[in-house]
Amino acid sequence: MAEVIQSKLVWAVYLLHLLLLIFIHGSTSDSISSEGFCAVHSGSDCGLPSPYTKILIKGGTVVNAHHKEVADVYIENGVILSVRPNIRIPDENIKIIDATRKYVMPGGIDPHTHLDMEFMGTATIDDFFTGHAAALAGGTTMHIDFVIPINGNLTAGFEAYKHKASKAAMDYGFHVAITKWDEDVSKDMEVMVRDHGINSFKFFMAYKGALMVNDDLLLEGLKKCKSLGALPMVHAENGDAVVEGQNRMIDLGITGPEGHALSRPPVLEAEATARAIRLAAFVNTPLYVVHVMSIDAMEEIAKAKKAGQRVVGEPVVSGLVLDDSWLWHPDFTTASKYVMSPPIRELGHGQALQAALSTGTLQLVGTDHCTFNSTQKAFGLDDFRKIPNGVNGLEERMHVLWDAMVETGKINIMDYVRITSTECARIFNIYPKKGAILEGSDADIIILNPNASFEVSATSHHSRSDTKVYEGRTGKGKVEVTISRGRVVWENDVLNVMPGSGKYIKMPPFSYLFDGIDKSDAAYLSSLRAPVKRANAAS
Repeated sequence: MAEVIQSKLVWAVYLLHLLLLIFIHGSTSDSISSEGFCAVHSGSDCGLPSPYTKILIKGGTVVNAHHKEVADVYIENGVILSVRPNIRIPDENIKIIDATRKYVMPGGIDPHTHLDMEFMGTATIDDFFTGHAAALAGGTTMHIDFVIPINGNLTAGFEAYKHKASKAAMDYGFHVAITKWDEDVSKDMEVMVRDHGINSFKFFMAYKGALMVNDDLLLEGLKKCKSLGALPMVHAENGDAVVEGQNRMIDLGITGPEGHALSRPPVLEAEATARAIRLAAFVNTPLYVVHVMSIDAMEEIAKAKKAGQRVVGEPVVSGLVLDDSWLWHPDFTTASKYVMSPPIRELGHGQALQAALSTGTLQLVGTDHCTFNSTQKAFGLDDFRKIPNGVNGLEERMHVLWDAMVETGKINIMDYVRITSTECARIFNIYPKKGAILEGSDADIIILNPNASFEVSATSHHSRSDTKVYEGRTGKGKVEVTISRGRVVWENDVLNVMPGSGKYIKMPPFSYLFDGIDKSDAAYLSSLRAPVKRANAAS
């Protein structure tokens, strides 16, 4: 009897998963292909865990950030057990994947996304299922999203995002934004780090009247982050000056998408970047600058790093490979889909950012995946200030970067692994569990065929959005297999994922960026030669 009940429960769970999958698939835009996220009509096993708990990848070139070798990779129960040549496993219940003449690499980790985020009167079109589907099809197996507080309350925001992420299909972590300051926020930051595995907090220096913080809040936040071993992150634009720039454009009658770029030029990004860097130096804490979009901001980071300051610069794919000419397109729908902040810059900035990435001045690449469809973008048809800011990138990042930087010889394949996966894992203190193909690492793996080609198209992507800033882009280097926690989720251009199969990854504080901070603090104190003992003034 117990076995019958258990069997019925298993089938009930299966049917619930299948119904949920079909509901979500059916609610997506018509641009999603018929095989969709899970090939719903392809068979009864769709969306269910693979029957294989063991996988052997044979004959590929295994690439880590500092080493590559021809080797096999053996996976069991979601963990890499062995990486060496000529592995033989005498077991019939094992999936064997031939990776000859292909690269076997850690799955991508995207440090910067916004899924299911309420913003500018609407919400991003991709949630924690469709966003994950897109990511896995493109070779990204983990991302870190931003928790936005509710009325400044971190706990309420965190709980809301936990609920949003209940449909996750791959591993994920959270940064938490700080939008106000009081004793409750300070205590909540301690709870986030201690109990919830948060090791980074973001401060918006833009979006005045909504998310923006001023310098006194930023200083308090930097000090608190340092005490907790959490990494402070900044969206670096001078929010006050941006409002002035926006008003200036409107006064000139410039209301279209081009006004967005004209209202927030590179100098405003550079000013805020420099200000945040100097305040971080004053507090003596590491700093992470998100979506570096201009030469001007990059040079501020380069100067600080040359002086020995610990500053991480994160460009995003759109800033590396696109230019702002699209914002002047005569068709509003086309132009508006390129609106993001800081803006995509004029020709030349992207190439300079690529060069900085290749030399280590900038360290890793995100996407700032923050998608809105054409209907949402049309909110700003008569006023660029109302166009929801954001572009896609989760599904495209790994392919576009390979084509733009590896195929052109700007970086080697080990650098590629570093900037797409390993450095992110190190910065956020989850290496080598993530970001590596080593014994004991999670089996988050991609197999990339350098001789295969890809094409980006809104008719075949897995995002809900009907807009795509990389539309029509083609190139070399295609992710043919994605393995997430030891499960093949992308193979033969078919995606097989299930809502709720992803896991939340806690990220401990005090990453390598904090090494030696206490010693430099001590050296500073010993250098003060103060307070000076003085005789009492004569009465």
